[in-house]
Amino acid sequence: MAREIGIGTVSLGWMGQLHTRAYRRLFDHYPECELEPRLVIAADVVEDRARDSVERLGYESWTTDWREVIKHPEVEAVSIAAPNYLHKEVAVAAARAGKHIWLEKPCGRYPSETFEIGRAVEEAGVRSMIGLMYRHAPAVEYAKELIAAGELGEITHYRGYFLADYASDPNGALTWRYKQEGAGLGVLGDIMPHTVDMAQNLLGPIESVSAQRETFIRTRPEVPEGMGTGHFVVESGEMGAVENEDYVGGLLRFENGARGTMENSRTCIGPHVRMSFEVNGTRGALSWDFQRLNELELYRPDGTSDRGYRTVHAAPGMGDFANFQPGAGISMGYDDLKVAEAERFLSSIADGRQRAASIHDIVSTMRVVDAMDRSCDTGSWERVAEPEPVTAPDPRAATGERRMGGANLSILAQDENYPFRADTLGADFGVGVWQRNAGGALYIDTANGNAYVSPAIA
Repeated sequence: MAREIGIGTVSLGWMGQLHTRAYRRLFDHYPECELEPRLVIAADVVEDRARDSVERLGYESWTTDWREVIKHPEVEAVSIAAPNYLHKEVAVAAARAGKHIWLEKPCGRYPSETFEIGRAVEEAGVRSMIGLMYRHAPAVEYAKELIAAGELGEITHYRGYFLADYASDPNGALTWRYKQEGAGLGVLGDIMPHTVDMAQNLLGPIESVSAQRETFIRTRPEVPEGMGTGHFVVESGEMGAVENEDYVGGLLRFENGARGTMENSRTCIGPHVRMSFEVNGTRGALSWDFQRLNELELYRPDGTSDRGYRTVHAAPGMGDFANFQPGAGISMGYDDLKVAEAERFLSSIADGRQRAASIHDIVSTMRVVDAMDRSCDTGSWERVAEPEPVTAPDPRAATGERRMGGANLSILAQDENYPFRADTLGADFGVGVWQRNAGGALYIDTANGNAYVSPAIA
């Protein structure tokens, strides 16, 4: 019989709610899991959203202060879905309190913050799980098996992409995600960890890199401090400077001798979430694209005159596919990958055997990101190095000491300078949320507890 484990969640935006749904669905797909999640307490600075965690999501209690989650005596494991600038503070506090952590990438604003979290987790001896869920797609796990079994021969080429369009509109709001103090790195920290983790998951360690970056949209409309994640449009307003990169591309040398490239962009019109890879060996090749996550393109010479890739559909026998669907052609989705991640997290706690992707994996990934960051500055090839002890914060990241806890919400202004499209109403942007009210729309800023009213709604 499964033992109960107390769960606390910090931040109830889209990702925090996704963690919650993953816990609630766990036994539907993994009935053999040795731990049964009990949703003890959830924290969010937006009081209505925190209350909703009890009324709708099934938590036993709620708070507006994340510290209450960490110190709760019945919480053994903490899901951390807060913005980048809170990752280190919350994760280190949780680890030092002896709580196991499920943390979303990039685990801090800069690699140095990731390394600090890694040391705290290692010193505390707690289990960890990091939100690098693309590696859990059954088609990806099958691709990894083929590569490891030598089915493609010696691997010679690798290409990894994460091409997205979420920031392609020049009128996308200048939120914390575009500022060094709030986000730290741009796409190099936001989505490159997925690309690097996938490459190392499939082919092994990356030895050295040569990279370049560019910011294509250099100014964006200003919005109140702390507002949103950048996935909404402002029709007017003063323009402010974007402080981090839209694009990163680079060359790779793997320890096994393979050569490769990586390319990430948040302003690439056309693909929406093209998280993909291509692998070429001396006897075959394969490719995968998240936008078609249940399909693997596979090329293996079969002794006939036919040449070309064939589509292999995810099916029972590949990864955890059978835990979700009975046969090929019945698709899994993004949320299913988070359920698989939840199972790996809780099973790691249950038997003490750490599953991937753990804090070790994100530290390894951010070592590569750190080398790419250095290469962008030097214009030279940079070796992937062991992290050095952190003696001071990254100078690009002023602390700001934003807090998620205990703020009293109040209306500071009825400001017509920030008219937003009606389709943003009620949308959760990770740090703040729009709600209808008599004045038009109320924006609650979860970074500082303030509220703003915009009556000029289209």
